[in-house]
Amino acid sequence: MRRIVTFGTFDVLHVGHVLILERARALGDRLIVGVSSDDLNFRKKGRRPIYSQTDRLHIISALRCVDEVFVEESLELKGDYLRQHQASALVMGDDWVGRFDEFKSICEVIYLPRTPSISTTEIIEVIRQAP
Repeated sequence: MRRIVTFGTFDVLHVGHVLILERARALGDRLIVGVSSDDLNFRKKGRRPIYSQTDRLHIISALRCVDEVFVEESLELKGDYLRQHQASALVMGDDWVGRFDEFKSICEVIYLPRTPSISTTEIIEVIRQAP
């Protein structure tokens, strides 16, 4: 069984998220998604997600292409998460090219092209600036 693992915050879910998850799922038999915890997101981005960790887990787990979700508590534990979930491949967006190559000793590392012109950060900014 080929197990694909990916990670993300998945805040303000958009078509780019869905497309990369569908493409990741097509690479294996199971797609396992690590959803960044609220605290991890704050440490990474300096802000809390719009949707709570509980809501984001629920949203991602409801997608038919996703077989399993878990909470990613720490960036430093990525290798442990990959081993725990017996990953055959780690799939990330190509904006991360090279950043996860250290895990090639654990599993295959695949960078997929992101959907152009779609960004959660940009969507949040547009919403905040709306009258």
